[in-house]
Amino acid sequence: MEDHEYDGIQELDNPLPNWWLLTFLGTIIFAYLYYLHYESGSGPTINQELKADLAVIEAAKAKRGTKSDSEEELQKLLASAAVLNEGKAVFQGKCAACHGADLQGVIGPDLTDDYWLHGQGKLADIATIVRKGVVEKGMPPWDGQLKDAEVSAVTVYIVSKRGSHPANSKGPQGEKIVSN
Repeated sequence: MEDHEYDGIQELDNPLPNWWLLTFLGTIIFAYLYYLHYESGSGPTINQELKADLAVIEAAKAKRGTKSDSEEELQKLLASAAVLNEGKAVFQGKCAACHGADLQGVIGPDLTDDYWLHGQGKLADIATIVRKGVVEKGMPPWDGQLKDAEVSAVTVYIVSKRGSHPANSKGPQGEKIVSN
């Protein structure tokens, strides 16, 4: 007990518990060692960690390579109902928010007409646009997020809906192309 009193309350001098003191001292020692490790130069800086992580990403991209979609391979997929169903599912999950559930165009352009802003409306052009995106127009690149089979499926689904003239179509945008 301390020897002073205030408003009838006497102060007690209870020491802190040992587990608390050991934890407190442990954090001080850890902080000191952490500081020494990174300030002495033996630990990597944030920039060095970033460069190492980016190198790993670039190596993975180079290893995976870039898939080349051929017009013939994609044409063969047009006849497969399973591929079209997969393409529809992927489109509804990833693309419908901007292009509409019926491909009529909402934020993005109408995909059912013969007018195209990017490419010539060929299967390979559409697959390339899906993979690389059109960032300046707000379309994200889907390469790396979608599997190659999903990109192919959504491409053939888009082409299968050409000429369907859905209700509330956004209207023509871009240049008219000759239908394939």
